[in-house]
Amino acid sequence: MKRIFVLLCISGVALGAAAGRKAAPIPLPAAAVDQAAVRAAIEDLIATFGKAYPDGRKYLALLERADDAQLAQIQREALTANPLVAGQPILFVVRKQYKADHHNTATLFQKGEINEKKYDPPGVLKMLDIAGGWKVSTILDPGPTAIVRDPELDFDGQKIIFSMRKSADDDYHIYEIGIDGSGLRQLTSAAGVSDIDPFYLPDGSIGFSATREPKFCMCNRHIMANLFRMDADGANIVQIGKSTLFEGHGSLMPDGRILYDRWEYVDRNFGDAQGLWTVNPDGSNHAIFWGNNTASPGGVIDARIIPGTQLSLCIFGSCHDRPWGALAIIDRSKGVDGREPVVRTWPASAIDLVDVGNYDTFKRVRPCYEDPYPLGEKHFLVSRMVGEGEQMGLYLVDLFGNEVLLHTEGPGCFDPMPIAPRPRPSMKPSLLDFAKDTGVFYVQNVYIGTHMQGVEPGSVKYLRIVESPEKRNWSQGRWGGQGTQAPGMNWTNFENKRILGTVPVEADGSAYFEVPSDRFVFFQALDENGMMVQSMRSGTILMPGEVQGCVGCHENRVEDTPLVSARNVMALQRPPSKLNGWFGEPRLFSYMKEIQPIFDKHCLKCHDFGKKGAKELVLAGDRAVSFNASYIDLWRTGAITCVGAGPADIKPAYSWGSHPSKLVAVLREGHHKVKLSQEEMTRIITWLDINAPYYPVYECAYPDNPCGRSPITTEQLKMIEQLTGVTVPVSHRTAVGAQISFDRPEMSPCLALLEKGSAEYHEVLAIIQAGQAQLQKVPRADMEEFVPNPVDRGRNEKYGQRRHVELKSRAAIRDGEKVYD
Repeated sequence: MKRIFVLLCISGVALGAAAGRKAAPIPLPAAAVDQAAVRAAIEDLIATFGKAYPDGRKYLALLERADDAQLAQIQREALTANPLVAGQPILFVVRKQYKADHHNTATLFQKGEINEKKYDPPGVLKMLDIAGGWKVSTILDPGPTAIVRDPELDFDGQKIIFSMRKSADDDYHIYEIGIDGSGLRQLTSAAGVSDIDPFYLPDGSIGFSATREPKFCMCNRHIMANLFRMDADGANIVQIGKSTLFEGHGSLMPDGRILYDRWEYVDRNFGDAQGLWTVNPDGSNHAIFWGNNTASPGGVIDARIIPGTQLSLCIFGSCHDRPWGALAIIDRSKGVDGREPVVRTWPASAIDLVDVGNYDTFKRVRPCYEDPYPLGEKHFLVSRMVGEGEQMGLYLVDLFGNEVLLHTEGPGCFDPMPIAPRPRPSMKPSLLDFAKDTGVFYVQNVYIGTHMQGVEPGSVKYLRIVESPEKRNWSQGRWGGQGTQAPGMNWTNFENKRILGTVPVEADGSAYFEVPSDRFVFFQALDENGMMVQSMRSGTILMPGEVQGCVGCHENRVEDTPLVSARNVMALQRPPSKLNGWFGEPRLFSYMKEIQPIFDKHCLKCHDFGKKGAKELVLAGDRAVSFNASYIDLWRTGAITCVGAGPADIKPAYSWGSHPSKLVAVLREGHHKVKLSQEEMTRIITWLDINAPYYPVYECAYPDNPCGRSPITTEQLKMIEQLTGVTVPVSHRTAVGAQISFDRPEMSPCLALLEKGSAEYHEVLAIIQAGQAQLQKVPRADMEEFVPNPVDRGRNEKYGQRRHVELKSRAAIRDGEKVYD
């Protein structure tokens, strides 16, 4: 080290002396230093900071005389003399990179959950003082079994809020400590939940993410989290996000809103459905920021607004990866999706992966970046690979092309941020009313939108309001849809549905209606026949007493849209419409209850097993391993045109659902004199428009068996396949229809492949009959008298307990009281 330092004493000016500081340790650069980039950065620092950057001219002189071996040291000394870098210490965490798991959200490894064994301590909170001689000191070392994560500083730069888990038997809770390591206090303590990603709000209250509403990702089995808020002392914790999957990495925007990354999907693929969203601190007005309909990156996370700009600094990652990837800058004024708003990436080549490939495309990016923090418009702190496996270091990155390693130590360094005061945004006032359990939506004009081409004004008569409930349970057995359906729910899409009702759309395209609060809902525009014209494939939430509105269906949120006075919006001239249910009270949609009886009444004389029409389409209601025979055949044969777990991009109007489906066309023509009543036709139309779901609930009776639904075991199923030579459908990629009937075992199509009366025939029949007997004792979720398995009942009980706690906190806020964990 001393030899290199002597070499860098050019023109009698040693670099450390030029900065008035102890010389920095010299790490070997991973790549050649660009002299032009260093010069541009120094010149900009001189112009920006003037006397606060006193040695700028000396650095330029040194740069002119430097050879390749000296450039890295000059770059490091000159750029870390930036007052934004050296002017205050840098907070960071030392820990291992999270172990690889299902998704970039799967870092909690919560006690009692599927991946709990991947908890991998320790994690320590530290500080790097560059001006103080590059000194590294420890703020909090909680011990070898604990992990500190997700630190954030208060606006005065005096306190740190963070999440900590003391051991594998503990849960993540929120703590606060002074920057000198004094005053440690615990703010949350609820058992059986994880509290992570805390951040301060302008009034001193605290936002964070938590598993306090226990739910699981619909495409697998992992615990999810939502946004919550609490008082500065940990009191009155309330949920402010209600999407069905994950809400994390919240940060405060200059206007007082929260910027966060959200994973959610309705009638679309799981992997490309994680973008950036905004919300007010009270949970009102959740709105897309960027990336919800962009196929790649699969995860847009860890975003912060760059000071003095409208730009956001974030990480472009992948669905099935750690929370790292490319570093990126988004100019949201250029759009809410696609490549054009992406103005810069690190590495530079990563920009060519935007909206190209699939949700895991960014796994190929190297080096990986994580935890970005903008110091100003041109200079950023970030955690980055140092070139030694997965070890991460603290880097200074700028817009001129420089990347300077500030510090690294094993096993890795994360979450860099300056310990300094920062501006406090004004607090947005809350207009919520926790005495209510409803809110109000309004739509100015349904015909205004990016994907409403071909929809004639006046053709939309109603909005259908549909709820997509959260997944509260999972099974070991799975159906082979897109992703991992555990248990099986539908052909390829993951969600169950609850129709809350329909409301009128006025002649000017406006609508105004009341919806229960705390429901994840989406809207469908319907024509005069109640057929879907266009559908949201995302969701929105109302807080109690909230009024939320939009301009139109998929309106362009960054271009001028025609806003009109409320006096000229027809729907706003009357009270909000009430939801009227759907042929009775709102309920979870069940194919066996709502649709199969129609086929039983009108179709089985031709389309039952063994009948002539069954060669083209089986419409029998017999239960198979996963679903029933008619459901499998309607999807398999293409008789229906639904989006399933569809692509990221917004679909054109009339492109899926009841309008293009062959089944509806045939029935409306009067197929073989079959005449359905208006209610029967409406039921089928509605089923197709909500993406043709099957099961009403995620709970199951047979969690360890095929699909989580089958009354026979995996071994029994394999025996049937071995004896008959047929592949029994346990995946949407099937070329054959249902091969088993648990309702009429002797009618099972797979038996036709065997000689009747043979030993093989009787063995297969006996297995199916055993399944029939089992279903009679333990009905599954598409049958009456269904009872969830004991584990599911336990999860439901925990959900109910957590909901009770939430309502208790809301009552305390309403009544001016305080409650704590």
